[in-house]
Amino acid sequence: MSSDPWGRVDEAGTVYVRTAEGEKVVGSWQAGSPDEALAYFERKYEGLVVEIGLLERRVRTTDLSSKDAMTAIGHIREQIDAHHAVGDLDALRQRLDKLVEVVEARREERRAAKARQSDEARQAKEKLVSEAEELAGSDQWRSAGERLRALVDTWKGLPRLDRKTDDELWHRFSHARSAFSKRRKAHFAALDAQREEARQAKEKLVAEAEALSGSTDWGPTAARYRELMSAWKAAGRAQREAEEDLWSRFRGAQDVFFQARSEAFSERDAEQRENLTRKEELVAEAEKLLPVTDLKAARAAFRSVNERWEAIGHVPRDARPKIEGRMHAVERAIQEAEEAEWRRTNPEARARAEGLTGQLQAAVDKLRGQVDAARAAGNNAKADKLTKELEGRQALLDQALKGLQEFGG
Repeated sequence: MSSDPWGRVDEAGTVYVRTAEGEKVVGSWQAGSPDEALAYFERKYEGLVVEIGLLERRVRTTDLSSKDAMTAIGHIREQIDAHHAVGDLDALRQRLDKLVEVVEARREERRAAKARQSDEARQAKEKLVSEAEELAGSDQWRSAGERLRALVDTWKGLPRLDRKTDDELWHRFSHARSAFSKRRKAHFAALDAQREEARQAKEKLVAEAEALSGSTDWGPTAARYRELMSAWKAAGRAQREAEEDLWSRFRGAQDVFFQARSEAFSERDAEQRENLTRKEELVAEAEKLLPVTDLKAARAAFRSVNERWEAIGHVPRDARPKIEGRMHAVERAIQEAEEAEWRRTNPEARARAEGLTGQLQAAVDKLRGQVDAARAAGNNAKADKLTKELEGRQALLDQALKGLQEFGG
């Protein structure tokens, strides 16, 4: 008979293992000595110890699933419960119990992590849906379209949720994208229609511009070109290729007209500068008539100058006020001389002037006599009052006499 702390072999060769529930039969050993029997079953125990250690490391250090871990634990527990090993089997059971607790804790952690991941994925997808629904109303066709495509890629990278929630969110997401695509398609269809309308309108503008390009009616045609340009801007843009071709033709027609006008204006400007030189000579000739000493000769000479002036034609616009102002000054001086001559030789005006002078002279003489009489009578107050009145009448008389001198009298 042989034994150790965890087992023994009886005389019949039966091997036992000691447990908390008492001895359990391990097996029968007939092939050798009892010590060999115990050593054999102790090696069985060591094998279980190694197997449990390996499983413990796998559970703690790898992503072994809870299901596979529990299956492995059950397999080892069956071997322990079969009592086919000699050793501290109760200690092995305790290690398995603790390992079960670890696996269950890991299962809860994974379940919680999965729940968190699912919640995060749901929140992320809800955020994507909200942004997609907001973009569905955007008119920023390029940037919004690119962003929606990026949202699809982001969606594909997120974990799936439960079917109902995932389908509902995807339906909203897809509906937002479809709404945006429908609006964008309608917008560009309307834009194409507008561009075609603009092309037709600009075709007419180009035709008129080309028809006007040979006109020599400079002012009205230039004004019409400005109106055509305003109409061009108001018409909107046509399709790119058509717009470029139409603009080239439209601009080309204008260039032809304005180049011809520029050349014509250059010739006109040269002619007007020559006209200015000739008119400057004439106005210098006219200014020599001043001051007027011989009205008849001055009038005849000015008439001759003015006839030649009118025959010359236009001068540059910026020089016109000055040169015409000088000519008008000479004309006004001659007119004023004519008016003075008329006043001097007008019999009726002379008679009126002489009558007024006589009346004023009589009034002055009368007042002077009244002043002398008042002084003689010692009435100085009355004399002073009459003196002031006398001074006023004398001033009027002096003015009348000056006017009478203009008539040569």
